[in-house]
Amino acid sequence: MNVHAPANYAQPPLLEVRDLTVEFATRRGTVRAVEKVNISLAKGETLGIVGESGSGKSVTSYTVMRILDRAGRIASGTIRLAGVEVGTAPESTVRALRGREMSMIFQNPRAALNPIRKVGRQIEDVLIEHVQAQPSDAKEKAIEALKAVRIARPEERYHAYPFELSGGMCQRIVIALALACRPQLLIADEPTTGLDVTTQKAVMDLVVELTRERNMSTILITHDLGLAAAYCDKVMVMEKGKVVETATAEAIFRAPTHRYTRKLMRATPRRGVTLRDLLPEDAPAAEPIVALPPSGDGPLLKVEALVKEYPRQTPGSGLGKVFGVRGPVEDPFRAVDDISFEVGRGESLGVVGESGCGKSTASMMLMRLIDPTSGRILFDGTDLSTIPAKEFARSPWRRRIQMVFQDPTDSLNPRFTATRSIADPLLRMGEKLSRTALRGRVEELARLVGLPASLLDRFPHQLSGGQKARVGIARAIALNPDLVVLDEPTAALDVSVQAVVLNLLQDLKTRLGMSYIFVSHDLEVVRMLCDRVIVMRTGRIVEEGMTEEVMAAPKADYTRELLSSIPHPPI
Repeated sequence: MNVHAPANYAQPPLLEVRDLTVEFATRRGTVRAVEKVNISLAKGETLGIVGESGSGKSVTSYTVMRILDRAGRIASGTIRLAGVEVGTAPESTVRALRGREMSMIFQNPRAALNPIRKVGRQIEDVLIEHVQAQPSDAKEKAIEALKAVRIARPEERYHAYPFELSGGMCQRIVIALALACRPQLLIADEPTTGLDVTTQKAVMDLVVELTRERNMSTILITHDLGLAAAYCDKVMVMEKGKVVETATAEAIFRAPTHRYTRKLMRATPRRGVTLRDLLPEDAPAAEPIVALPPSGDGPLLKVEALVKEYPRQTPGSGLGKVFGVRGPVEDPFRAVDDISFEVGRGESLGVVGESGCGKSTASMMLMRLIDPTSGRILFDGTDLSTIPAKEFARSPWRRRIQMVFQDPTDSLNPRFTATRSIADPLLRMGEKLSRTALRGRVEELARLVGLPASLLDRFPHQLSGGQKARVGIARAIALNPDLVVLDEPTAALDVSVQAVVLNLLQDLKTRLGMSYIFVSHDLEVVRMLCDRVIVMRTGRIVEEGMTEEVMAAPKADYTRELLSSIPHPPI
């Protein structure tokens, strides 16, 4: 259901882009990133631009904002905003337009904020730069901007640094920055990537409400088709720098005409489909896999009354800090509050919940990266919580528990080739192998995860997101672990790449007899991959059970709230 207000089509378009072509100069010659793109955006209209990484979505938006990389240039075409030719305007003119007439919400809110400047001051900078405030009233207007984006306790948050705020809170700060000067055009570049479903809905509802109040036009760049269906009037689909289809949201989702649009639709997780259904129609048939029977009796992992507390301390005065005088000690904060669950041999357990619910903290305790405050972690009958986290890396148990991290880029050493990254656990914890045998094992792992051998000598920056995800998975299974903890392993991937990776994970689990703990905020992905699911909120488990049963008939109000927040394309 589209929630945006009706656009005003009687007036001339606010933004008109004609035959826009953008090129980048590279060492290997000129690369055409965007070719003959046309956009006509009415006042009050929301346009969704969808497509996979490399399709030209962000380059198009950066060109409209005139913030292209130095190597990029507008080869041809025009960009007119409210009658002003942006493409050829002097930089001084464009600088005045940015923030005042057009602004942008960037994909990574923490990277978009200055880490060493208070968020309130950053909003003041924008207001003063565009003559929307004077130094005397800038603080008051900055606090008003924080109130507008529903920041709790805005007077306190004014003094906060970005690292003191959650991801959802940082995203609200970035929205406040973008809307501080009441621009006519707002460009939101993947504004909800990495956010849980309820925070995503809150952020998008907030953007829609504010743009409706101010009669703004919006461009939403996303690879989430459900999001585009719910919040956009029109949708433009891009592939390899070209627009392949443009239509109303209703029409494009109910009757897509281009094969690429149909491919994106098919790869989108939704009710009533299986993991194999996400793959392209021309994907080769799955080879029969002989399931490895679970070894041992009883549950592989048993967690009993697990608790993790962090001390809280009220900051003292400046002089108090200098002289070592601390403020009054408060009750500790419980990130994980008395949780108990089991993971069977060969079973997939999904862990879902909002940001801050304790999912990642629990995962780090299970991986023995941090010590629990109390409770037991029984792995194959042995209490691993008795082994200090700082010593566990050298424990023989380490090789039996591995992890696939959320960000495939940050989790790889930029100085290591794919071969070296995959070989790292073998070198550190495996049996001593000759160079030839080690290379053979790495190539075997690469084949298992579908990574071409020709890519093994490349560095992370030379690989795509999906290829880096495969390297991370190959590294995690190198020692044939019994349990793999997957922390949002597909959150940053395109839907088609996600479909391939999810099927790969399912096949590997069956072939190698592993157990999974799959931490995610994408409930549809959890439904397709996991046998059972636990739902966490404020450090506690509020519901658990078989995945299909919990998804079909949730008992907890909070679970129902999560499920109702998922945006679904009308397909």
